[in-house]
Amino acid sequence: MRIDVLSIFPSYFDGLTLSLLGKAQATGIIDLRVRDLRDWTSDRHRTVDDTPYGGGAGMVMKPEPWGLALDEIVDESAASSAGRPTIIFPSPAGEVFTQKTARDLATREHLIFGCGRYEGIDERVFEYAAERGEVRLISLGDYVLNGGEVATMAMIEAIGRLIPGVVGNPESLVEESHEDGLLEYPSYTKPASWRERAVPDVLLSGNHAAIAAWRREQQLERTRSRRPDLLGDDESASS
Repeated sequence: MRIDVLSIFPSYFDGLTLSLLGKAQATGIIDLRVRDLRDWTSDRHRTVDDTPYGGGAGMVMKPEPWGLALDEIVDESAASSAGRPTIIFPSPAGEVFTQKTARDLATREHLIFGCGRYEGIDERVFEYAAERGEVRLISLGDYVLNGGEVATMAMIEAIGRLIPGVVGNPESLVEESHEDGLLEYPSYTKPASWRERAVPDVLLSGNHAAIAAWRREQQLERTRSRRPDLLGDDESASS
């Protein structure tokens, strides 16, 4: 998968060179290219923002740097036969990012992330981007961040680990929180007793059917107590 990121703070993404995603880049599974949006400005100050029409606080990101950047990246993608890209703008006004979203996006050939700043991006950028690719405005949740970089990093990590070959044991992905609509069951390791706290006996029993049943019940109980919104009315009311 090819992933392009547009940001005025490209160093934000240095952490994506570490651990599993770093290995995935080194082996060619993921082609991550972080671009500085200011490279597509033409004035000596490399200006990417201006005052909003209609007044109001703050500044708005100018459309032309975005248009030039998207043109270059999308044209590169077309030349390499990568197909029509999916262009993602983190936004508190977007759809909520979920594990289902991550699974969907992990199947795409080319993702472009546009990290807004200030009071946001000129609305015409989204309209123009829709002519060059599939546009998705996506939110991590009902809160506001200083910019799109943190949200983009979170999405890239969630998406990237679902790409075949990135995680060494793909079976581990199946049992994680949200994969089946429930939270993950609790995990334990050695020693069996630690500071007067014992590992549940069932996990030491060797009875795989009993262990599976216990883990399922733990998933349900955790979800009922912590995220009842993930359960249907009948299941959340049951015990």
